[in-house]
Amino acid sequence: MAGTTHTVTNQPPPLIGYDVYGADLALKEAVARHVAPSLLDEVDGELSALGRSCGSAQVQEWGAQANENPPRLRTHDRHGHRVDEVEFHPAWHRVLGKGVAAGLTAAWARPGGHVRRAAAFLLWTQVDAGSCCPLSMTHAAVPALRTDPDLAAEWEPRLTSMVYDRELRPAHLKAGALFGMGMTEKQGGSDVRAATTTARPFPDGETYELTGHKWFCSAPMSDGFLVLAQAPGGLTCFLVPRVLDDGTRNPFLLQRLKDKLGNRSNASAEVEFEGTWARRVGDEGRGVRTIIEMVAATRLDCALGSAGLMRQAVVQAIHHCTHREAFGGKLVDKPLMRNVLADLALESEAATTLALRLAAAYDNGDEQERAFLRIAVPVAKYWITKRCTPLITEAAECLGGNGYVEESGLPRLVRESPLNSIWEGAGNVQALDVVRALRREPQALNAYLLEIGRTRGADHRLDAAVKSLFTELADLDGIEGRARHLTERLALVLQGSLLVRHAPPEVADAFCASRLGGDGGTAFGTLPTSLDLKAVVDRSRPQA
Repeated sequence: MAGTTHTVTNQPPPLIGYDVYGADLALKEAVARHVAPSLLDEVDGELSALGRSCGSAQVQEWGAQANENPPRLRTHDRHGHRVDEVEFHPAWHRVLGKGVAAGLTAAWARPGGHVRRAAAFLLWTQVDAGSCCPLSMTHAAVPALRTDPDLAAEWEPRLTSMVYDRELRPAHLKAGALFGMGMTEKQGGSDVRAATTTARPFPDGETYELTGHKWFCSAPMSDGFLVLAQAPGGLTCFLVPRVLDDGTRNPFLLQRLKDKLGNRSNASAEVEFEGTWARRVGDEGRGVRTIIEMVAATRLDCALGSAGLMRQAVVQAIHHCTHREAFGGKLVDKPLMRNVLADLALESEAATTLALRLAAAYDNGDEQERAFLRIAVPVAKYWITKRCTPLITEAAECLGGNGYVEESGLPRLVRESPLNSIWEGAGNVQALDVVRALRREPQALNAYLLEIGRTRGADHRLDAAVKSLFTELADLDGIEGRARHLTERLALVLQGSLLVRHAPPEVADAFCASRLGGDGGTAFGTLPTSLDLKAVVDRSRPQA
């Protein structure tokens, strides 16, 4: 029998048994805004079911177990044969399988597919961000494969399948398949044109033999990979199947798994190609052009993933402060804590709103939307992922010492938080990509300006920020050195425009005052006290 000194009081109940989707008003409203009315009931029901699963104790435990038991590399079997396999905890397979079944690789095959998938991706990140890597790679491989109609016809039905098949066997025997990607090399990093992996063509002109290495290979347990290598005609994109049609293993030598800061449930590897069979995707010398749509899709997933992590951190902070008492009252009712929570909630809602707007542009698919994505994707990837880490560390601080303890879940979010800013092109790469679009693709800037122009006259602080942005855009001399500042301003103006158009007045007012009007500080919790901060916090409060 426990002694009286062990009576537990003033601790919040576990945040489980709730609908993660239904509790996220910003996400629900974005889905309703961007999905066709004829589809909304179906999509809303699908996401609510997934949201309840995400909030269940069982699925949350699977996510924790997958991270507590990271993958292991097995290079040889007991007889000495090279197998190059990655072994995962059963919880990983449960989480990944449920993600596939939820349609996280099926956007290209369903109406309204990108918005419904984006919302699901944001939800699933809150269970286990590691499993989102193979889900993202598989989803993003489709547009690259579509440059070759024969390859697309062969592989797309497997990649968009909602069946998870974990066994390594010839792809034509599988109901569903996963894809990874290998671009980065030791000497090149983000400079993929410096790749030294070579591709020697076979007489048929479509298949090649690869020799070389990849310093980062994403999702090395996958059924196939898109890889860049130097062919006689220059840098080229290739499809490398893990298992050949006759059932033999394609040479795919896993050297080691990366020991990463976070993303512990997911495997990332160094891999060697030695006589590895590959099929060319696109023309020789057009490797970057071929794979660029895959890169754009994974960059949007980085923004979505960070938005999901931010949402989960904000939910945990508000839940804790709603139940925790200190200094004579609930923490959530203390003016300074309310200021912090409202500021975090603003950042989270702005991230969600922007990320879902980009997903809707993929579904729309017209010329103007494609031009908008050309500049808006690197802008969003840069800014949302940059804001993720400071937000999550501030949210952990809201829990005090509890937020520094593994059982709270916040340390896992903190470790995960820098990843999306680093992967798929770090901050400088994104900012320089924005500059490249401004210089070479005037239609991209025109599409962006049309988007923010929809709210002209609606908020004086937003109008002033747009005017200042025009001044900065008019001076492109020395733009590379200030590319980060410009990208940040593009992001904030776009977020402000979207919130003024779609969010409740108290949210838009607080965002414009603090992010555009200069009335906020550099740390979270410095909002003007004249704002309706209670309404902002209440809007983001989870209902368990």
